[in-house]
Amino acid sequence: MKRTQRESPSAWLGTAAVLATLLACGQPHGQEPPAGRGAAFSYEPYARLLLDFVDARGWVDYAGLQASPQDLEAFVESLAELDPKLYESWDDPEKIAFWINAYNALTLKAIVDHYPIRASWLRSLVYPRNSIRQIPGVWTDLRWIVMGRAVTLDGIEHEILRRQFAEPRIHMALVCAAKGCPPLRWEPYRGERLDAQLEDQTVRFLRDPNKLRLDPEGGRVSLSSIFEWFGQDFVAHYGTDDAFQGRPPEERAVLRFVADRLEGEAREFLLAGRYEVHYLDYDWSLNEQEPKEARRR
Repeated sequence: MKRTQRESPSAWLGTAAVLATLLACGQPHGQEPPAGRGAAFSYEPYARLLLDFVDARGWVDYAGLQASPQDLEAFVESLAELDPKLYESWDDPEKIAFWINAYNALTLKAIVDHYPIRASWLRSLVYPRNSIRQIPGVWTDLRWIVMGRAVTLDGIEHEILRRQFAEPRIHMALVCAAKGCPPLRWEPYRGERLDAQLEDQTVRFLRDPNKLRLDPEGGRVSLSSIFEWFGQDFVAHYGTDDAFQGRPPEERAVLRFVADRLEGEAREFLLAGRYEVHYLDYDWSLNEQEPKEARRR
């Protein structure tokens, strides 16, 4: 997930959006799907490590995962060994779920392989010392084997997910190991439940005041930089000429995407359009749980 940090306001008083009720996910965490086209590929190792090392905030116990990497290693190996013919037999939701899980798991592997992260003096002038940004070439140069061929994290995100599938909600699910990212989900994505899972992720993302702030009194809407970087991806599904007049097409699409998930006064404020849109600084700090020793103190 190659991101470019933008200089934008870092703190504004805002009103947290009132959002739609979370969609029920239904299937117990870690449970394999019923027999079908995707049943021959198992997410069980990935499901176990998410339950073991990811907390309710979506933050990761990287030290623990590094000490017990068996499930991560097993899942990464299964990505490499997946038969492309089996993959081609899946429908689009199954394929999207697979690539989201692959991206997130390989990002975990990249962090674990470089943990604790060694900061460079030069990069530390711009990014936090404990950040994925300190790993040279993490998105473009590190290569992973998936279905027998080498891919990069950028390749998964931009060449596969963004280019081959028209699903903008992937940006609520891809986690580049930063606190500015969406929360890492505590369960794998599944093709048969992908729509509900992505909608749930979107609600969680927009509920976070570090991702969305509404300030009716100040006439300001502050959005995650993700919406600025990838606004074009929302146009096909959420583009509109009927609302948010006078704004660029990408911004209109993003505002509609957000408004569709608000209720009451928050939704009315957004639809009225009487505000300025700003983008929040992206927090590149590692999405790492507080060390257990510190928690005990």
